[in-house]
Amino acid sequence: MDETKVLSKEEKDTLLKLARNAIDRRFDKSRPKVAVEPTSNLKSSSGAFVTLHKRGKLRGCIGRFTSDTDLTDTVAEMAQAAAFEDPRFPSVRPEEMADIDMEISVLTPMRKINDVSEIEVGRHGIYIIQGPMRGVLLPQVATEQGWDRNTFLEHTCMKAGLTPNCWQSDKTEIYIFSAEIFSEHD
Repeated sequence: MDETKVLSKEEKDTLLKLARNAIDRRFDKSRPKVAVEPTSNLKSSSGAFVTLHKRGKLRGCIGRFTSDTDLTDTVAEMAQAAAFEDPRFPSVRPEEMADIDMEISVLTPMRKINDVSEIEVGRHGIYIIQGPMRGVLLPQVATEQGWDRNTFLEHTCMKAGLTPNCWQSDKTEIYIFSAEIFSEHD
């Protein structure tokens, strides 16, 4: 249940091209869609996040934990959402696209945990829920920031708009998931 699906290099390349094309098509509707060779992985339904970086800095990130559509459709939709709907950033402009790098995280199903010792930094992402408040950080965030488990939990709590130590409360639900992460720089 905690294992990521293994995508081939060709499947990863297809998803990255598809993500970029989905954004480019918002700027120019006459641009043709990327042709996709259907594989069982690309036709499967998986949660996915698309992260945009501009010159190494976060420029947008949107995703969903589950999907009932093909992975290709989910990635295209999340790419557009990351570019145009992330409330932390203004919409991406066409002239920015040359400086933007795509990163895709294909998720495993989430699993509720009762003991934070189950969290493996660098392998797991965290999703925290307390009442109506929710926050998520992808597995690569802790590694990129050099965080240990407690710091990762604290930042996920803060992302949810909660106090840094919310993860210690009995009222907090903690879920973990893994992801197959790849980018245009791989």
